Amino acid sequence: MDAPSTPASQTLSRGIRILEILADARTPLAIDEIASLLGVHRSIAYRLLRTLEDHGLIGRDAAGAVSLGARMAALAAGVAHDLQAEAFPELTAVANELGMTCFLAVLDGSECITLASIEPRHAVATVAQRPGARHPVTVGAPGKAILAQLPASEWQPDAPAQLRTEVAATLARGYATSHDEVIPTVQSVAVPLALRGQRPAAIAVVHVATELDDAAIAARLQRSAAVIRDALDG
Repeated sequence: MDAPSTPASQTLSRGIRILEILADARTPLAIDEIASLLGVHRSIAYRLLRTLEDHGLIGRDAAGAVSLGARMAALAAGVAHDLQAEAFPELTAVANELGMTCFLAVLDGSECITLASIEPRHAVATVAQRPGARHPVTVGAPGKAILAQLPASEWQPDAPAQLRTEVAATLARGYATSHDEVIPTVQSVAVPLALRGQRPAAIAVVHVATELDDAAIAARLQRSAAVIRDALDG
C-alpha cells in the first residue's frame, strides 16, 4: 500500500491517466475536458489522444467526444482471465437474483479496482459499476473486504482507527458494508475472495434501496465466492 514512485516517463504517465479518466467518466468527454482534468494544454492532450486512438484504446463519436475504445475490452479480458471466467457466471446469477449490480474487485496498489461487473437483467433501476473504476482501498465495502485479507504490516501506518474497527468487524462477521462512502446515496455489501497466488479480491453488490438486509445479501455473495474459490483453488 506504499505510494508509487514518480513515473519515469511523463508522456506514458499522462497517456495512462487519460485512460483512467475515461474509465471513471459516466459519458464521453470533450478534448477540452480531458485536458483540464489532466492539467495540460489542449494541444498536448490532443497529441496523446491521437496516439491512443491509433492503438484502438480510445474512440471518438461524430461530435468528437472521446471514450474508451474496443481494444481496451480485449486488453481487460486478458487480466486475471481465469478469475474473470469463473466469476462471470456467479456475478450474473447474483445480479439477477438480487436485482443489484454485482462486481468483482481486486487490490491494485493502494486502490480497489473493478475487474468485472454485471447489471441485473430485469431491474427497473440499477447502479452502474464500470470495469476499470477505482477508488482508495480504504473506503467502500470491497476495500474493507480486501483489507481484511492483508496483515496489519501491509497497512498504511496512518490508517484511521475507525477503518481498523470496521475491518475487524468484517473479519468477525465475514462481510463488509458501506453507505455513501464512494458514491452518495449508494450502499454496498462485499465479501472477501481469497485465492492462492492471486491478489486479494472481493465480490460485491451496489444498490440504492432494498428490502433485503446486509446479512442476507452477504450470505448469497459468500455462496458465489465459495464456488469461484473452489473452481480456481481446487
